Amino acid sequence: MIKQLIFGDAMKELESTRRILERLPEEYMSWKPHDKSMTLEGLATHLINLLNWQIAIFQYLEFDLATVPQRRQPLKTRAEVLEEFDANVSKLGKLLDECDEKMLDQEWILRHGDHIVLREPRAIALRTLGLSHMIHHRAQIGVYFRLLDIPVPGIYGPSADEEVQ
Repeated sequence: MIKQLIFGDAMKELESTRRILERLPEEYMSWKPHDKSMTLEGLATHLINLLNWQIAIFQYLEFDLATVPQRRQPLKTRAEVLEEFDANVSKLGKLLDECDEKMLDQEWILRHGDHIVLREPRAIALRTLGLSHMIHHRAQIGVYFRLLDIPVPGIYGPSADEEVQ
């Protein structure tokens, strides 16, 4: 039952994330609302990286941030973002389908060298570090869309752009 709940929750959030990514405006990929903000392409690429982390939660018992490059070059086009997103959703779906509740309960560690950043069961790491983190940045993209006057897709019901007046 727990596995079904986690699988359904993850797939629902990933479907909603894809609806946002489908609307990425090519002409505004380098736009950002503030000097301290990420660009739209940077945020979209970060969503892909978070999906890679979700995969890593199931592939490895720990993930060491000291062993990965600090910054990845942003994906420049909607097609690049969607291609990598779809491939990784497929990988994650397969990993979730193959796992069992014992695996979901196994401790997973996020570290930076010798420093332990996070230590929790895989299921909780997927929800917090993976999905909730993704939802946060997906919402940021929704704000960017609103500022750029791009219709925001509904996530948990219709958006103001989809409501019938």
